[in-house]
Amino acid sequence: MSAEGERKTETIPQWKQDEVDDIVGMIESYESVGVVNIAGIPSRQLQDMRRDLHGTAELRVARNTLLSRAVEEVDDGLEQLTDYVAGQVGLIGTNDNPFSLFQSLEASKTPAPIGAGEIAPNDIVIPEGDTGVDPGPFVGELQSVGADARIQEGSIQVLSDSTVLDAGEEVSQELANVLNELGIEPKEVGLDLRAVFADGVLFEPDELELDIEAYESDIKAAARQAFNLSVNAEYPTATTAPTLLQSARADAKSLALQAAIEDPEVVPDLVSKADAQVRSLAAQIDDPEALPEELQDVEAEAATEEPADDQDDTASDEPADEDDAAEEAEDDDDDDEDAGDALGAMF
Repeated sequence: MSAEGERKTETIPQWKQDEVDDIVGMIESYESVGVVNIAGIPSRQLQDMRRDLHGTAELRVARNTLLSRAVEEVDDGLEQLTDYVAGQVGLIGTNDNPFSLFQSLEASKTPAPIGAGEIAPNDIVIPEGDTGVDPGPFVGELQSVGADARIQEGSIQVLSDSTVLDAGEEVSQELANVLNELGIEPKEVGLDLRAVFADGVLFEPDELELDIEAYESDIKAAARQAFNLSVNAEYPTATTAPTLLQSARADAKSLALQAAIEDPEVVPDLVSKADAQVRSLAAQIDDPEALPEELQDVEAEAATEEPADDQDDTASDEPADEDDAAEEAEDDDDDDEDAGDALGAMF
């Protein structure tokens, strides 16, 4: 303890020093320590919050002078928290990181009514719809606070969403009564984190408020882009190696097929490719007799697949002259014989 710290401990009663020592022990037992605002939280709700925090965080409430003294005695940069020890506050300690602490405190907040004289934490809006209140003087109260209210269909209705108070303005008694009648609870009750110190760094709430969904989306997008970059650059990692191997195998197989390399893994595909080519060629032969026996069925199948209209057109066409017809028939026979000889050579 520093000389300054010793001087301070000598100027306060022992019971206060004991409490300071107890707070110092609490601070030193956690990785993250923060200051939370507890103003406006009823004692019973504060006790419930303490109970809910059990196992994840510890809340310590004491006189501000004692909280500040304890923080200063620990030092290590924690003295920065003294700037936030004002009003009704407490110290909170946790082994969670500051971001998790902030998220858990925000999630634990509950809606609560607002009283006259309080400052609106955000815009207060009376929503459009049926209030469920029977016609009477209450419609005038609604209109007096700025709500677009009318009596319709036997009840008081708000015809459009009505902003009756802007954030930062003071709530009047009249507005507090109207909100209470409608059951509108425009504020949230909970522990407001003012600042938290962890790993030598001081964080304020605006630095800890994250859009988790957007953050996760950004991380996923970055991971996809990194994966694509690694694959396109052919840079192997534990994640991209399987994809690179699959791509290389596909490229190798494609090359083997194009080059007709008789590798055991490629032979079945080469045979299928050759069979398809032969059948495609055989389908173009008009005379089945010109084909090997095992391919004659291909011509028959091709014939049955010809459109009926084409067959009718062929049958109805008449040659312009008998000599031309004879020459065409002779040319066709020569072509069929040449194609048959070529296919025979292949087998």
